[in-house]
Amino acid sequence: GKNEYDLLVIGGGSGGLACAKEAAQFGRKVAVLDYVERSPRGTTWGLGGTCVNVGCIPKKLMHQAALLGSALKDAHHYGWNISQPVHHTWSVMAQGVQNYVKSLNWGHRVQLQDKKVKYFNIKGSFSDPHTVRGLTKAGKETIVTADNIVIATGGRPKYPTHVAGALEYGITSDDLFWLKESPGKTLPSFILYVALECAGFLTGIGLDTTVMMRSVPLRGFDQASTEYLTSPYLANKLKDRFQMASLVTDHMESYGTKFLKRCFPTKVEKLKNNRLQVTWKNADLDTEETDSFDTVMWAVGRAPDTKTLNLETVGVKTNSETGKIIVDASEATSVPHIYAVGDITEGRPELTPTAIAAGKLLAQRLFGQSSELMDYDNVPTTVFTPLEYGCVGLSEEAAVKCHGSDNIEVYHAYYKPLEFTVAERDATQCYMKMVCLREREQRILGLHFIGPNAGEVIQGFALGIKCGATYPQMMKTVGIHPTCAEEVTKLHITKRSGLDATVTGC
Repeated sequence: GKNEYDLLVIGGGSGGLACAKEAAQFGRKVAVLDYVERSPRGTTWGLGGTCVNVGCIPKKLMHQAALLGSALKDAHHYGWNISQPVHHTWSVMAQGVQNYVKSLNWGHRVQLQDKKVKYFNIKGSFSDPHTVRGLTKAGKETIVTADNIVIATGGRPKYPTHVAGALEYGITSDDLFWLKESPGKTLPSFILYVALECAGFLTGIGLDTTVMMRSVPLRGFDQASTEYLTSPYLANKLKDRFQMASLVTDHMESYGTKFLKRCFPTKVEKLKNNRLQVTWKNADLDTEETDSFDTVMWAVGRAPDTKTLNLETVGVKTNSETGKIIVDASEATSVPHIYAVGDITEGRPELTPTAIAAGKLLAQRLFGQSSELMDYDNVPTTVFTPLEYGCVGLSEEAAVKCHGSDNIEVYHAYYKPLEFTVAERDATQCYMKMVCLREREQRILGLHFIGPNAGEVIQGFALGIKCGATYPQMMKTVGIHPTCAEEVTKLHITKRSGLDATVTGC
């Protein structure tokens, strides 16, 4: 007979909720299935997905806690009489953050109810292309049928299962934000951006933090690798000089975070005093080393949460290597009426705003007579490390790959934020660069910024770059004085691929 719902969304994260609520605006009958499997350490949470519960929101709040600690250290330079050293209480911060997250969980429940979207807290899997069978925590079965189905289950952190003791004794970001007590001396292992962000705020609130990195930091972000430069002389001169990712880690080291570079763990053991002894291999020295920590956090990537969906039964194709669902430009899978949005889809940025926008546009195409597709080009993002790194568009090496080194012009400069001056803070790593096409109007291909409030800075410039802004237009833009963002409008120092350059401060 007739299917019960016009749209069924599997997954109550950013993309899924946006799609469901938008579809309901068109008067359609909509349902959402959401179920959070406990982490291996037993952590669970409510409706809202990764961003709300174990991602962007708690991360930014804890990052803010660390920034406040830095501000307190600066305060006496500005005349504030604050006794040093200051002390941070993890449990107070955690309670405040977790209470806010729970309020968001409740808010999403209320919004679904207000928009007449049926919410099922059940774990679903496909029985056939239009039917999903779900089980409650108590084991009660529910059958839901729908004309259209959207998969938006996101991903969960992976464990390095080849490392002995990793699963038994380690945690992931799924657990860190829900700890009631301080993690103490912590080892975030591997160098994904979440490891750096967590290490940054842990150091900032006064914890002994060491990051173990096997290869380059912030893979996927701008590295300005010298292998793309045509001149061997220039490649040698620029080595470790213009890498945005390296500047981030350099600042973190000066900030107090320790790094074990070119190292990888081999085993984790629990000692009698309940501390964790980690053994690792140093690839450069070819030695085996050990140290003990209170907490070991793995940041080795995320796996799409598809294992229980039974996708193969209904013919939804996935990438055999990544496990992600293959979709076309309209977010359609290999099954005509089944769609997917967000982190679970192959080749899409793993970012909350893109998932939300893609979910809304999908609902509009399905029920609102729209034909607009999601545009994934020039999506801005920021890494919330102690000195933030924001970017939009292409990295320098990606631009060289696309257009050739002879067609790329890079403008760049170091600068010193005004707020660093009186406090005598080090601005060595405050740096920006603009990657442009050399031909015709010098269209801006990418903008990269390291400094305070990088997310706020990049968000403003992202609109111009999305609209095809050029370098001359940027130079005609009047800056707001005195701000860090103003420095972007004064980039007059240029480095041409294949030529040497001198970098000075603005």
